[in-house]
Amino acid sequence: MNVQKFYRRRLIPDECILLKDDIIVKSTDEVIVTSWKTLNPKTAFSYGASCFFLKEGIKVSKFYRADGQLYHWYCDIVDYDYNEAENTLTAIDLLADVIIHPDGFVKVVDLDELVEALDKNLISADTMKSVLLRVNKLLTIIYEGRFAELTAEMDNLNL
Repeated sequence: MNVQKFYRRRLIPDECILLKDDIIVKSTDEVIVTSWKTLNPKTAFSYGASCFFLKEGIKVSKFYRADGQLYHWYCDIVDYDYNEAENTLTAIDLLADVIIHPDGFVKVVDLDELVEALDKNLISADTMKSVLLRVNKLLTIIYEGRFAELTAEMDNLNL
């Protein structure tokens, strides 16, 4: 897949942003790897890289501090919408996230937003089940010590 434009869509808040400054470093039918700078300046981190696993519905991002130190890993549960006519890909953030700190501490966040999306009919019950199963799969990979499998694409590209 040779995507020309890349978008990020959020359900809460409802927004769709063209990631015009993201650099697509690698693009296949299975993964897209990007490097980026934050859209809005942050004090904690300023740039990073992301690997979009197109078949698994997971996005793994590596956030860096301005001094080049790892801030944390941030894993989003996502769906993808590919528009072949326009050659665009939209990553739809399905709210549930897993954060992995450099010391190995793992935190699951935004499950309350996932429930809110279901209550507001922004997602279906089937989507809710799919999200929870993907979170479970991701946590299993992490707890089994296999997270490096998900970071290998970025590591191999020195991102």
